[in-house]
Amino acid sequence: MEWEDLKRKLMKNPEFRREWEASEPEYQLARELIIRRMQKGLSQSQLANKIGTKQPVISRLESGNARPSLTLLDRVAEALDARVVVRLEPITKRRARPAAKKRPRARPRKAS
Repeated sequence: MEWEDLKRKLMKNPEFRREWEASEPEYQLARELIIRRMQKGLSQSQLANKIGTKQPVISRLESGNARPSLTLLDRVAEALDARVVVRLEPITKRRARPAAKKRPRARPRKAS
């Protein structure tokens, strides 16, 4: 089974969908950190040294297994010539699809 097919199937499960959507911010942050670090040609250890921390901290950030402080994110961003952007967005609830309208059954005509 292809990943996209499996994902589509799993997303039908409300509990899976909730967890998937809840992990999205960590995934996006991790992805951006990895991309920017690699563009700068830095290893995790080199980035950690630049911001005065240890490599496992960077590893946790890049794996999405951390909830970093804004202070740490600012230090990482500065070392990567980037900036941190934080915003709050309203949650848009998905509307349930309206049920398909049923066609009325044709009534047999009375014989006149």
